[in-house]
Amino acid sequence: MTQPSEDKRKKAVALSYDETIENAPKVAASGQGKVAERILSKAKEHDVPVQEDETLVELLSALNINETIPEDLYQVVAEVFAFIYQVDRHEEERT
Repeated sequence: MTQPSEDKRKKAVALSYDETIENAPKVAASGQGKVAERILSKAKEHDVPVQEDETLVELLSALNINETIPEDLYQVVAEVFAFIYQVDRHEEERT
């Protein structure tokens, strides 16, 4: 997730989730400025969909790396994962 802004440094938070070993998504990477650009570059390099949501990135950037997202963010993060799932399905259908 990214936070584009003209007057603020860009922020990015990467989430990971493996339902076979985790109860909820975790923060895999987080940063601003050059670090955020590197996170986005890696996402693009590995064809990981990016969802832009300024409010969500602000909330998630307050978490530590490997920290599980709090329960009150489950719904909105579930929507992000649903978006990623739809993008993946669309890409599979195109190939």
